Amino acid sequence: MMVMKKLFITAIVLCLCGSASAQKEFKLASPNGRVTTEISLEDQLTYSISLDGKEVMDDSPIGVTLTTGEVWGKSPKLSSKKTQKVDHMIPSPFYRAKELRDNYNALTLTFKGDYAVEFRAYDDGIAYRLSTTRKTPFFIQKENTMFEFDGDDKVTASYVSAGKDGDFTSQFGNSFENIYSEYKVSDMKKDRLTFLPVFVETEGGKVCITETNLESYPGLYLIGTGSDKMQSVNAPYPKTMKQGGHNMLQELVSEGENYIAKINGPRTFPWRIAVVSKEDKDIAASTLSYLLGEPSRVADYSWVKPGKVAWDWWNDWNISGVDFRAGINTETYKYYIDFASQKGIEYVILDEGWAVNLKADLLQIIPEIDLKGIVDYGKQKGVGIILWAGYYAFNRDMENVCKYFSDMGVKGFKIDFMDRDDQLMTEFMYRAASTCAKYHLLADFHGTYKPSGLNRTYPNVINFEGVHGLEQMKWEPATCDQLKYDVTIPYIRQLAGPMDYTQGAMLNGGVRNYHPFNSEPMSQGTRCHQLGLYVVLDSPLNMLCDSPTNYLREPECTDFIAKIPTVWDETRILDGKLGEYIVTARRSGNTWYVGGLTNREARDLTIDLSFLSGKRMQLFKDGVNADRKASDYKLTNETAGRLQIHLAPGGGFAAKIQ
Repeated sequence: MMVMKKLFITAIVLCLCGSASAQKEFKLASPNGRVTTEISLEDQLTYSISLDGKEVMDDSPIGVTLTTGEVWGKSPKLSSKKTQKVDHMIPSPFYRAKELRDNYNALTLTFKGDYAVEFRAYDDGIAYRLSTTRKTPFFIQKENTMFEFDGDDKVTASYVSAGKDGDFTSQFGNSFENIYSEYKVSDMKKDRLTFLPVFVETEGGKVCITETNLESYPGLYLIGTGSDKMQSVNAPYPKTMKQGGHNMLQELVSEGENYIAKINGPRTFPWRIAVVSKEDKDIAASTLSYLLGEPSRVADYSWVKPGKVAWDWWNDWNISGVDFRAGINTETYKYYIDFASQKGIEYVILDEGWAVNLKADLLQIIPEIDLKGIVDYGKQKGVGIILWAGYYAFNRDMENVCKYFSDMGVKGFKIDFMDRDDQLMTEFMYRAASTCAKYHLLADFHGTYKPSGLNRTYPNVINFEGVHGLEQMKWEPATCDQLKYDVTIPYIRQLAGPMDYTQGAMLNGGVRNYHPFNSEPMSQGTRCHQLGLYVVLDSPLNMLCDSPTNYLREPECTDFIAKIPTVWDETRILDGKLGEYIVTARRSGNTWYVGGLTNREARDLTIDLSFLSGKRMQLFKDGVNADRKASDYKLTNETAGRLQIHLAPGGGFAAKIQ
């Protein structure tokens, strides 16, 4: 485990008295001076953000209302302030780089009424969080947070797909999976929740809003106001819940309290982040969500092993050329283990179906599955087993389940169908992460909200869903533009943290011939688009979604996927534009991987790889007929330098450089 190297940290505390306490305006600049925030303490606590002297976010209020009627942020009365400069390196295991530079200037304002706000100015954005020293328990009724932009600024964001318009209670129960919409700030819907992150293009620069350190506090949504403001909304604290939903594996909130959070004593609240840049690619490169997460609570995480996973559910257990009936049974999973072992794939997952259906009891295993035999067979072959678990079944018997399966030799859980981010659910996420860590189990959260620093606090939390991933191609019609989505998520969703997108399709549908098919699904876009996703997406636990049968027919592509790292020593976003294309380079040891993706448009790119000039490059690129047969690709061996490459519609490329 890496030891943190502290380079430079200073703090100054100023107690205000007399005329000094009347100060109403403060300014905080980033270390390079380009990003600034101006904080006002007039009738309302507000802050604005500028980039290179040009405002990108107007005065936006910060505050909460308590159930007692007390309002933090209204007519704030300052009692002290503290400034701080920080510049140090932090370990960032299983993320984009081996370590990250945490460099910022900070300002903490403490107010009468037992609350404070801390601002941090980074070279790529502004973050703030509230805190309280109050020891007596209290309740937060609502937040008074807004984000103010020009009404004509363009927004790219995802609306909640669940529930009825205007009925937020029904919308709060959602999987955080939807494609992106584009609209003006003033046209943002008032009756449908938007989940974070949210991307705004202003005259002065680009802004992406998200939050992190979301512990024991409900997540933030935004709605339109018909003006230049976005209004915050949080899910209420659950009052009544009932078991239900998918296979009775969820807890559905039927009624909420008149407050959003219970506060039991002194604490900090989530960081609200505005990543700011002139260039789209610099937004995609931001690591603020990770940097602002709480440091690891796991003293020794040397046992955490990232890697690839042979996955069963997407390909519908479809294997051929065997003398047994494929399905959810011991023979099938031993076959998957054999395949994984042959290709050097670290894990096999048993997705939904291995436990008795509708019982919500993970200790009741179907008779077709000899789970201990499968786990032991995996050990012999050097392949770990990960188990799918529905939320309700996992939560109701968490300690026993984790201990039992850890003792058996299971390596982790894919926990699914939380589909909420109220305070009770965010508490569950930390409790599940902690319990899994106690028993040396990985956690891959599906059916969940965006990553919010949990993977820094618990490094055994190895991945998250909360993404409109490849599973959607089992049923989404051709009108769904997944290709545009693929070149949008690196700038928005991925800013929040890694994602279990579950790529790797060997059946590929071009722009004109993709169609949904549940039992033998295909991807939208070319084969090289699928390969490029393994470089572009942050995914420390990375699925191979297709059938072993299909992979064994495609040894070149399969070997590339099976051997690509899932964690990195260095990451660079080389080029890109939101919704159009992206090019990413990553280093593991002395080996670089470069990947690129385009939307439905064909594209010719010139990529500067001069920092790798003269090195040997293995290049997968779209074949000359990839626009009509999406599986067409060409594998070449070249010398790295100035790469000129053509991407077919929905195309991509992937290169390995040694």
